[in-house]
Amino acid sequence: MSKKETIESTTEELVSPILEEMNFYLYDVEYVKEGSDYYLRIYIDKEGGITINDCEAVSRRMNELLDEKDYIDDAYIFEVSSPGLGRKLTKDKHLKMSIGEEVELKLYKARDKQKEFEGILKNFDETSITLETSEGLEIFTRSEIADLRLTIDF
Repeated sequence: MSKKETIESTTEELVSPILEEMNFYLYDVEYVKEGSDYYLRIYIDKEGGITINDCEAVSRRMNELLDEKDYIDDAYIFEVSSPGLGRKLTKDKHLKMSIGEEVELKLYKARDKQKEFEGILKNFDETSITLETSEGLEIFTRSEIADLRLTIDF
């Protein structure tokens, strides 16, 4: 396991009991370097959505554990957040929860002179994602997808 995967996995193990106790669920954990800073981000959600007070409550509880366990060698910035309306769909569990939802998909390289697609998420497997677009069913390999997220409708 890479350093990033180890940190994310350990963080998930630590935060899960806290979230369960508060009736929240873990959407994602990411440990990333942006510029010269490292960020440890926990994305949480619940039925009806997350508030700033929910994020603050989880942050306080996790800060104690992070200080106690001290398993991250680098200096980092810790954040607790909602995944937001236009949430990224990066893991199978995200895709499973979003079947039938409208999504936006961006490719690394254009396909027929088009890099951005919108449609209904119909299916996925280990190697591909299927959308129902205005042109019909389109299958994309996961390796060609740069970004996939829920569409924000107002």
